[in-house]
Amino acid sequence: MFPKNDKSQLQNPPQSFFSSAASSRKRHLLLGAVAIVTLSLALPYGQSLLSSTPATFITNAKAQTVSSAPLSFADVVERVRGAVVSVKVKTIDNEALGRSGPALPRLQPGDPLERFFRQFGEPGADERSGRQARPRQGLAQGSGFIISADGYVVTNNHVIDHAQEITLTLDGGKTLEASLVGVDPKTDLALLKIKQSGTYPYVEFATASPRVGDWVIAVGNPFGLGGTVTAGIVSARGRDIGSGPYDDYLQIDAPVNRGNSGGPTFNAAGQVVGVNTAIYSPSGGSVGIGFAIPAEVVRDVVADLRDKGSVARGWLGVQIQPVTDEIAETLAMKSAKGALVSETQNDSPASKAGLRSGDVITAVNGGKIENPRELSRRIAALGPDKSVELTYLRDGSEKTLSLRLGALPSERQVEAKSDRDNRGGDQSLTRYGLALAPAKQVSGAGSQGLVVTQIDPDGPAAQKQLQPGDVILQAGGQNLSRPQDLIAALDQARKQGRKAVLLKVKSEEATRFVALSVNPAS
Repeated sequence: MFPKNDKSQLQNPPQSFFSSAASSRKRHLLLGAVAIVTLSLALPYGQSLLSSTPATFITNAKAQTVSSAPLSFADVVERVRGAVVSVKVKTIDNEALGRSGPALPRLQPGDPLERFFRQFGEPGADERSGRQARPRQGLAQGSGFIISADGYVVTNNHVIDHAQEITLTLDGGKTLEASLVGVDPKTDLALLKIKQSGTYPYVEFATASPRVGDWVIAVGNPFGLGGTVTAGIVSARGRDIGSGPYDDYLQIDAPVNRGNSGGPTFNAAGQVVGVNTAIYSPSGGSVGIGFAIPAEVVRDVVADLRDKGSVARGWLGVQIQPVTDEIAETLAMKSAKGALVSETQNDSPASKAGLRSGDVITAVNGGKIENPRELSRRIAALGPDKSVELTYLRDGSEKTLSLRLGALPSERQVEAKSDRDNRGGDQSLTRYGLALAPAKQVSGAGSQGLVVTQIDPDGPAAQKQLQPGDVILQAGGQNLSRPQDLIAALDQARKQGRKAVLLKVKSEEATRFVALSVNPAS
């Protein structure tokens, strides 16, 4: 049984990856490699089962062609195995400090029950006495591979998450310390650098994408065993497993397990075609469905991490959704393809260029766009400050426009902007105990107004009988499409000396008007 705090399990995988509710076994999508244990469990790490003296470089000379079916993978493995490393990480989880549990009986230090509660994560003597609790420490392990003679190493971000110390074990058993160069959580990639100077064996990325049915070889550190080789074929391409906005995974049937994350997938020529990242499994073990980040994605991300320590992506500034058959029919479109703009963000390249809600983006620089995911990947890959030409449909007519992309804001910047928008100067919707979302972003809510998504039962909005699911259509006679519109209406009323704003609210029963105070605390 794996420890409960294992980081290898994705939360809330897509529903399409599960069987029917009547199934007696849950299906799990697992991050394929990282096994975490607390220090108190003292789980020993497995040692490399294979031993060799690493070569000073690795070439692809005299390699078998990618399309051939080799009688043996031994020659390929012998060339590449020296560049594959086991990644071992000491972690620290500061989030555990903020967790609280139910009230517990007061216990004397050393009481057996006190040890029991501490083992299962409940507050112990330190927490109950008010003394500073210690962060939770643990161990993690995964795989990685060297991509340059001076010791740059690729692995998964989830392998080194919360890392305090990172050590790498080479194929011959030598252990080296590594430093973190940069991470990209959106693609779950990380770049490390071996601290000790030297010349290291390395592997190269494939320049051509593998085809479905091509042979692939996975090398890594499953369950801490190190140096493990498995083989299979590419089962599918372009898989979206719901792990991030740029999902574009290779699906492989070469067996990968916990500990393989961050390790390479090779073609028959010994070139890296992917980074093993996740598995689909009903039991936690391999069932022949693994997912690898394609080499073309890894290559670009690693280049940015190496040069700048972060990844710069292009930003259009739109919220988009798929074009369904029903939407395509209402817009007189011939096929349900493209990305429907549900909203443009303020001061974004899209809004400045004239894109608006209801437009359907069908091409970027002449390349057709099949769905929102493809648009997101295409725009992100172009990078900031790039000029692009967009083709879109509006009112049944095809149009084009040119714009210059911005830089995709970091998550911290997005959170800060969202906080500023919600505050609206000195006015905050949280003062009303209210959370809102544009109706067009909520299934079945219509295309106008703001949907009440959350409400504080003791807040001012609840006292006006507002409840989740209500749609606020107007404030002060003005139509609403964004939460900022309501904030602006409240601010305007306050400046005019009015005490309340009249809201037009639609609920399941009827449409009514509600007078909402501009100063809820008064």
